[in-house]
Amino acid sequence: MPVGDPFKHAVLGSGVFYRNPRAALAWLQAAFGFEPSMVVSDTDGQLIHAEMRFGDGYIIVDSEWAGHIASPASVGGKNTQSVYIRLKDDIDAHCEKARAAGAEILEEPADHFYGERQYRARDPEGHVWTFTQTMRVVSKDEAEQMSGLRIEGWHR
Repeated sequence: MPVGDPFKHAVLGSGVFYRNPRAALAWLQAAFGFEPSMVVSDTDGQLIHAEMRFGDGYIIVDSEWAGHIASPASVGGKNTQSVYIRLKDDIDAHCEKARAAGAEILEEPADHFYGERQYRARDPEGHVWTFTQTMRVVSKDEAEQMSGLRIEGWHR
């Protein structure tokens, strides 16, 4: 018989890899408001595995533990993914907190045709993070009209 998830993980999470994962844990908490939920170290104090929560979502913060795993800092700053985080409120204050902690703001908070306000930030090792907040509910027809784009499917 299957056993439930004792860690109460969300259906989807993301792994983010760092040269210095311990520093990343502290920075992600100070800049973006993630909360450490599990930190596993070996007997020498080397970080083995860490998890952080944001609302009901989570990320795994880990080291470059294999040849195919790298921080953007190790590959010329390139990203092959971006973590998206939905904020409930005060996205502008969140951006300012991230900026004060040293995040490079790639895109300032801006409203978009689909009813979201978002900003993008780069962390000290080069990961791109996108924060978004729903500002108003927009219908598919309105979004198409405002953007000039054809949209298949739409949020319900």
